[in-house]
Amino acid sequence: MPKLELHWQILIAIILAGIVGGIVFNSFETTGVEPTLFGVRYLAIFDYIGTIFLNALKMIIVPLITSSIIVGVAGIGSGGNLGALGGKTLLFYASTTLAAILVGLVLVNAIGPGYVDGEPARDLLALDASTAEFEERVAGTGLGDVAKIFQRMVPPNIFAAAVEGQMLGIIFFAILFGYFMTHLEDEYASPLYRFWDSVFHVMMRMTEWIMKFAPIGVFGLVAAVIAKAGYKATGPLATFAVVVLLALAVHAFVTLPLLLRFVGRVRPFATIKACAQPMLTAFSTASSSATLPVTIDAVEDNVGVSNKVSSFVLPLGATVNMNGTALYECAAAIFIAQAYGYELTFAMQFSIVSIALLTSIGVAGVPSASLVAIAIILSAVGLPLEALGVLLVFDRLLDMARTSVNVWGDCSCATIVARLSGEETKVALNPENDGRG
Repeated sequence: MPKLELHWQILIAIILAGIVGGIVFNSFETTGVEPTLFGVRYLAIFDYIGTIFLNALKMIIVPLITSSIIVGVAGIGSGGNLGALGGKTLLFYASTTLAAILVGLVLVNAIGPGYVDGEPARDLLALDASTAEFEERVAGTGLGDVAKIFQRMVPPNIFAAAVEGQMLGIIFFAILFGYFMTHLEDEYASPLYRFWDSVFHVMMRMTEWIMKFAPIGVFGLVAAVIAKAGYKATGPLATFAVVVLLALAVHAFVTLPLLLRFVGRVRPFATIKACAQPMLTAFSTASSSATLPVTIDAVEDNVGVSNKVSSFVLPLGATVNMNGTALYECAAAIFIAQAYGYELTFAMQFSIVSIALLTSIGVAGVPSASLVAIAIILSAVGLPLEALGVLLVFDRLLDMARTSVNVWGDCSCATIVARLSGEETKVALNPENDGRG
C-alpha cells in the first residue's frame, strides 16, 4: 500500500482534530465538566502535543536559516551566475515577492479578518497566550522606528542575536557571510562551503524528521483550538482564508499580467493558458519542486522560452521565488495581531515585510516551509507562537492556492527574462494583436 503524502496526512489530521476537538467542546458545554483520559484532561493532552511540535520548530529555526542562506547566497554568487541573466531573474523575483506582500498587507488591513463586529477575535479563537513581549516591542513605536529596524539588522553580537531570536540580524549576517565567501581563494572558500552545505543538509534531515510528526503536532494544535472555542472559531478563520485567496487572485491575475504586458511585451492571458498545466499540477501537489518538470516543459513548448533561460530561471524560482507563500506569511502575522487586539505600527509591518522577503529564500526548500517561515515571523515581532495552531484549520486549501501562484510567478519570470534577453516567444505581442491582452 503506497504511503500517503505528508500534505494528505496533515489534512486528515486536521479533519480528525476538528471532530475530536468538537466532541470535547460539546461534552464540556453539556456537562460543565471537562472530559479526561485516564485522569488527564484532553485539552492538556492536546496542548502538550502541540507544544512539543512548536518547540521542535523553534529549535531548528536559527541553524536552518543561517546555513540555508549562506549556502544559497554562496551558490548563486559563484560560477558567473550573477551575470545579466541572474541579475534580471533575482530582481524580478524580489520585486514580485515584494508586490505580493504589499497586496496581502493592503487587503488584510482593509478588511480586518481578525476582528468580529469590531472586536478582536481573540476569545473566538481561544488565543489565551501571553503577549507581554509583543506589548513591550510595540510600545511607543512609530514611523521613526523604521531606522531602528535597520539598526537591528547589524547586531553587535551575532551569538546574542541568535539567542534572542533577532532574525533580521541573523539573516543579514548570513547574507554577508555567503557573499564574501565567494570572494575568497578556492583553498579557503571550498572548505567553508562544504562545512555550511553539510550543516544545511543536516538541518534539512532534521527538518524532514520533525515534519514526519507534523500530522500529530497539527492534530494537537487544531484540536486544542476547537476544544477551547468550538466550531465558532472557524468564522474568522474562514474570513481570513477568503482574504488570502482574494489577495492571491489579485497578484496572479492583475499584478503579474501587468508585468507580462508592459515589461515582457507578451499577451498575459495567452501566457496563462500556456502555463495552465503546471499551475494545476502545483495546485494538486502543493509543491513547486515536484511541479518543476511540468513547468519547464510548458514554458519551453507552449510559451517558447529557450532552454538556456528556463534551465536557470525555473529551478532557481522553485527554490527562492515564493510570491504566494510570502503574501500568506505576512497576512497571517497581521491577522494574528488583529485577533489579539493590537494595531501593528508601520515600523512593525515594515519589519514583517523585510523578514518575509528575506526568509522566502531561506526556507523555500523546507518541507511545509510556511510553518517554519510563519514561526520565524511571529517570533521576530514577539507574537505567541501558539497562535500558529489557528492558522492550520484552512491551511491545506491555502497551501494549494499559494503554490499555484508561486509556480505562475516562476513562469512569468522565465517569460519576461526571455523577452528582455531578446528572445521571440509564442506569446509575444505582434502588431496585429498588440491590443488584445
